[in-house]
Amino acid sequence: MASHSDTLVVFFGATAGANGGKLGSDERELILLVWQIVDLREKQVGKLQRRLVKPDTLELTDQCKEETGLTVDEICKADSLDAALQQFQQSVSAEVKALGRSSYTLCVDGPLIIRQVLHPEASKKNLVLPECFYTFVDLKKEFHKCCPNAGPVKDLTLPSMLEYHKFTYFETVKYKFESGACSKTEAVDSETVIRARGLPWQSSDQDIARFFKGLNIAKGGVALCLNAQGRRNGEALVRFINLEHRDMALDRHKHHMGSRYIEVYKATGEEFLKIAGGTSNEVAQFLSKENQVIIRMRGLPFTATAQDVLGFLGPDSPVTDGTEGLLFVKFPDGRPTGDAFVLFACEEYAQNALKKHKQILGKRYIELFRSTAAEVQQVLNRFMSTPLISTLPTPPMVPVTRDCVRLRGLPYTAAIEDILDFMGEHTVDIKPHGVHMVLNQQGRPSGDAFIQMKSADRAFMVAQKCHKKMMKDRYVEVFQCSTEEMSFVLMGGTLNRSGLSPPPCKLPCKRSASSLLILRAPGDPPLLATPRTPQPPTHSPAPTLAYYPPQAHAQLYMNMNYTAYYPSPPVSPSTVSYFAAPPGSVAAAVAPQATPLLPQHGALVRMQGLPYNAGVKDILSFFQGYQVSLLGDGCCASLYCLNWAWVFCV
Repeated sequence: MASHSDTLVVFFGATAGANGGKLGSDERELILLVWQIVDLREKQVGKLQRRLVKPDTLELTDQCKEETGLTVDEICKADSLDAALQQFQQSVSAEVKALGRSSYTLCVDGPLIIRQVLHPEASKKNLVLPECFYTFVDLKKEFHKCCPNAGPVKDLTLPSMLEYHKFTYFETVKYKFESGACSKTEAVDSETVIRARGLPWQSSDQDIARFFKGLNIAKGGVALCLNAQGRRNGEALVRFINLEHRDMALDRHKHHMGSRYIEVYKATGEEFLKIAGGTSNEVAQFLSKENQVIIRMRGLPFTATAQDVLGFLGPDSPVTDGTEGLLFVKFPDGRPTGDAFVLFACEEYAQNALKKHKQILGKRYIELFRSTAAEVQQVLNRFMSTPLISTLPTPPMVPVTRDCVRLRGLPYTAAIEDILDFMGEHTVDIKPHGVHMVLNQQGRPSGDAFIQMKSADRAFMVAQKCHKKMMKDRYVEVFQCSTEEMSFVLMGGTLNRSGLSPPPCKLPCKRSASSLLILRAPGDPPLLATPRTPQPPTHSPAPTLAYYPPQAHAQLYMNMNYTAYYPSPPVSPSTVSYFAAPPGSVAAAVAPQATPLLPQHGALVRMQGLPYNAGVKDILSFFQGYQVSLLGDGCCASLYCLNWAWVFCV
């Protein structure tokens, strides 16, 4: 199509919903195409052509019915969008050829029909639009450039605008998104940036560009946001070429990507640079190869070399320039993080690589995902600067003993007995009262559990032999961890490959240490490494309370909202017979950890449904007439802000 032509095709359209200035903002489908050919050389106007389009959803708004005069019965008999576009192309080509011309210029009365309706709908339906819809002229915009004093836009008519056909600017729609690197020193206009929320976690920059199809995103203008552990959090910052395109992007608020709706908000250039900007020469050199597909590999063995990775990917997915197409992510001291980025020259090679998702390299399964230049920059920025979790407590000077295992992916119906059956012969190596189920915010099983083993060697053996073993219809992941890591999770924190995240702080006010009551089962070791020894009661009626001291490593929990985040109560097998050792040896093993021991006879009961303001005295009053053994010198402990408690009855 020539850049300047004496033959114009004036194009209009309507959707099943809002039209006018809100055209396309409600994500409704096209139902009407209208066009007319104008011969500027002969000053003639062709016949007005009209085609109905059948949408997938046969529903018209009242506004649409009023403005178009169409009914549902009429559009039910229409052709699909693909067929209607073919009819448009054939009709225009035949009429232009009859005029003795070989080219034409597509003109619209505002860009919304092209950018906000036609391209997004064609993208969702996987239709290939005719080339003419990628270059067009906005008549009103061009007319006002030529005649700035011509009057209000609403008073303009098509013939009056067509008298001035010296078009100076042709608007274009990009065929595809261009990836690229962004420097922290680059100037980014805040009027061109948006934040998209609610994205599927596996979305790539191309997926996001497809959601905004019809609008032009700046080169390298998609930055996927990562959480504190380096994983995608469902948000992205997108930079457009100008304010007009940014504003049209905001009108796609709550439009759908698959089955999910995406929220779109304004953002700033500073936010974009914080995510996408980088200064590393190594990254800039890695991303300098244009038109490459980027794949992120996660979970690599720390000893993996470039040749190991190339061998894992195989000959059917060759890496661009061999080892130069690999970028290993490292900590500032040079230690590998287990992440790497790989460049592929085409989509076919990348697809072959993605087929190896969760295949084994060494003794570890590797995760592969589509990635972006901005994500490469962001991951490198995070790992090469400050630690991911700057609020973690100072690690203890003593070596950390990894004598626990974490079970992840348990069936929600799994009970203690199921876990012991799953452990098999390793059950004899579990510490007394060493099974801890992790509950979610509603007090239900979360699918995680922690088990305290007698030694780090036993924990290692369990992790090796039970990892991905089946429990009922699910495989369970088993990882070795430390008591400290277990404590963080039981207190509401998170634990993953990237390290520990402390429990969230919900309450701004500080609690005194004496108001934080933590309950422990008989013989259960304390969750934190150094709990304070309970002080003897000053008055005989008052019970002694076990609590965590306000030390540096425990201060994280003093402000926590236990209504939302709380540890699971310590639990034990239903009977002592699950342990190979007799009760006497169990008591001897527990003796160094709990002083004094609770008597072996009696029962530990759990109370559920307590009032949230219930205290120790309320629980003791409830059990009036029964013998209740108290922790330490005689104490019944409850947990504030929760509606459950453990009580040992003699």
